[in-house]
Amino acid sequence: MPSRNRPLPGDDPDLATLSLDELELRWADTAARGAISAESMTGADRKAQALGVASETLMEHAGTAVAAAAHALLVHNNREGRPVLVFGGPGNNGGDGFVAARRLAAWGVPVIAVLVSGVERPGTPDAARNWKRLDGLAGVTLIHAPVARDVAILGQGIDKAGIIVDALLGTGVRGRLREPVRAAVEVIQHARDGGTPVLAVDTPTALDLTSGEPSDPVVRADLTVTFHRPKLGLQTKLGRALAGRVLVAPIGIPVAADRG
Repeated sequence: MPSRNRPLPGDDPDLATLSLDELELRWADTAARGAISAESMTGADRKAQALGVASETLMEHAGTAVAAAAHALLVHNNREGRPVLVFGGPGNNGGDGFVAARRLAAWGVPVIAVLVSGVERPGTPDAARNWKRLDGLAGVTLIHAPVARDVAILGQGIDKAGIIVDALLGTGVRGRLREPVRAAVEVIQHARDGGTPVLAVDTPTALDLTSGEPSDPVVRADLTVTFHRPKLGLQTKLGRALAGRVLVAPIGIPVAADRG
């Protein structure tokens, strides 16, 4: 059944059981909406909060959608039992990844969550809160990778991961990537070249959601979960090639938030 009469991801009790095709069908109404730019998405997010939707709630729905897609990607590739490796950046894209890590652990999936940042905690309140919530959870290993060398060490055993979640950077990428994020992108690409599937959160890191133009290096994903509406940059020829299969998940932004 399409998404019109379904609960939002954070409230949907069945998500952990669904395949990629079933998730696509469940969120079909969201995917059928008109595509928007990164700037319009930022505006809709802010307007939703002005209308009373808490930013933490939006992140919970987004991260739960990512968790469902990650679980389905594991099953699709017959890689159940292996840990999901989440590379999270210092902003809200990382926060979505940390919510996904918590949800996956609750579903019995082992997770390694890596904060790729020069500072010890994420830089936004919601992301920092969700990083902290992972501390001490069964099935979750937390790692802080503040410099490129730490990321490179992680890459040495990356073939053991079931899938990799790219939650490094979302809509705010401008220009050349800085360390340690740059090293993480390179590690992700090396792992994908070796056969490890990659799921991108909102957009593959360093792919512009408006133009579809990449920076270098850029993540090439097998699956991208974007939110609220399709994005213009994921519909260009190059954007489609880098994003892989795209799912568009609802996160509770009201229709009124798209106006003005």
